[in-house]
Amino acid sequence: MTSCHTSVSILGGRGMLGSDLAKICEQQDFEVNIFDLPEFDITNTRQLEKAVETSQIIVNCAAYTDVDGAENNSESAYKINAEAAGRLGDIARKLDKWVLHISTDFVFNGRLDRPYIETDPTEPISTYGKTKQAGEQLLEKSGCRHCILRVEWTYGSAGSNFITKMIQRAKGGKILRVVNDQIGAPTATTAVAEVVCELLRLKPIGIFHFANSGYASRFEVAQFIFEKLSMKVNVRPCKTSDYTTVAARPLNSRFNCGKISTLTGVPIEHWQIPLEHFLRNI
Repeated sequence: MTSCHTSVSILGGRGMLGSDLAKICEQQDFEVNIFDLPEFDITNTRQLEKAVETSQIIVNCAAYTDVDGAENNSESAYKINAEAAGRLGDIARKLDKWVLHISTDFVFNGRLDRPYIETDPTEPISTYGKTKQAGEQLLEKSGCRHCILRVEWTYGSAGSNFITKMIQRAKGGKILRVVNDQIGAPTATTAVAEVVCELLRLKPIGIFHFANSGYASRFEVAQFIFEKLSMKVNVRPCKTSDYTTVAARPLNSRFNCGKISTLTGVPIEHWQIPLEHFLRNI
């Protein structure tokens, strides 16, 4: 099924997810328009209006994603993650454009004893999570036609992420302590991009969860990385409570992806498959 050359504005189109999404959209015959820093500022209303006017569909990958940094820069995080998302919705409603907005597992508190479904109550425990929750709410309040895609533990070739950080830290030759009580699924931005393309064709309304299938702790993911790269690393488990960070992290980031699987009909790969491919191509 082709896109019939549907035009897509990708906000944050040079970021980790945005760059992969732009590439895969072009491969699938979408007409892609990229908007990103330095020439595009999502908090600038006129620039945002232009981005929305340019294409038939808008995908918002732009975000303040520095989880720890958001604690000391809450105003900037709120302007980008919340206010801009609400303004995007207002503009899209006036122009009758459909919006796909990227959100996060950080909207949850991580205390649930099962994978999260889309209707579970949100209760973020960090400033970053609170600003992303507010962005979802303001987009909903705008009344525009939209879809929210929550993703977790993403990694890709165009940005810093848990995978690249682990490899970098391991090169120091010291004992590496990694938390074993944060559970989720490493999710390739290429996999997110593929499912986004399906959503662009279907234009559903509502919230969807997406992650690569299966679950693991951060510690187990680190072990997998070093095993596949044949790196001899002294990696040891620890608890989140032993590891001081500025912002709190949810312990349970597991997603139930049944809703999006049913909608698209596309099987979701186990997290180990795309991660092994990523590691082979570093």
